[in-house]
Amino acid sequence: MEGVLKRPNIQFTNASQLNDPFDCHPKLIDYSNVPDIIAKDPIRKEWEQKIEENDALNRRNDTWLCSLSKVNDSLLMWSHYCYNHRGICVGLDLDKVMACVPPMFGTMYLKPLVFDVQYLDIIERPNAYRSNEDIYKYQLATKAKDWAYEQEVRLVMPKPSAMYAAFTPSQVEEAKKDKHKIWDWKEIHHYLPLKGDCYDCIYFGVKIDPNEKEKIINYVRKKLNPDTKLYQMQVDENAFRLKAELITD
Repeated sequence: MEGVLKRPNIQFTNASQLNDPFDCHPKLIDYSNVPDIIAKDPIRKEWEQKIEENDALNRRNDTWLCSLSKVNDSLLMWSHYCYNHRGICVGLDLDKVMACVPPMFGTMYLKPLVFDVQYLDIIERPNAYRSNEDIYKYQLATKAKDWAYEQEVRLVMPKPSAMYAAFTPSQVEEAKKDKHKIWDWKEIHHYLPLKGDCYDCIYFGVKIDPNEKEKIINYVRKKLNPDTKLYQMQVDENAFRLKAELITD
């Protein structure tokens, strides 16, 4: 609860630091088929390819993402991201989140771009020069079909302002132990501050500790947003799935 609710914000991670090594990779785009007028000159052709591939690499390194999901009942996601069903799932009102974006959060765009991730088995990469694809979106919002269960929605922020950069709690501890450590700027996260009304609902995991649950309910009701809907996830006795039950008291 400490990081998710008591310091209301959402975290943006550099696109090169995500857990899937294919994520936002420059090689998702094909830069080999340069225009004919350039291809006639071998030296210029090679130079053009290197420039475009370098731009794609820079695009990845200069972009920070916040990964959200359309679903709240995925067994896999509760296991992977919510401490084996002992944590919580926070439902955000995206319109209100976007209304919270401060004027200087981004140095290129006023607000994050919102992309629905597409899941593909990539057989043929889009041609950077002749494709109808939005190459920018394709690189930053295409993943393998193995991840389709996540139904991810991405907030994409190219070159966020350093004003909103901060260490994670684990990085703070690491910095205390090694005051001379040199940090890669891509390791640093950025945080978008939120207001209480952004928190539309909260789902409690099947295995959540009752005392922790009570503390969260009290905090949400008294300090965060009394209108936030609260749900307890339950095991569906008739199928391998979860169901949410509204907490009314």
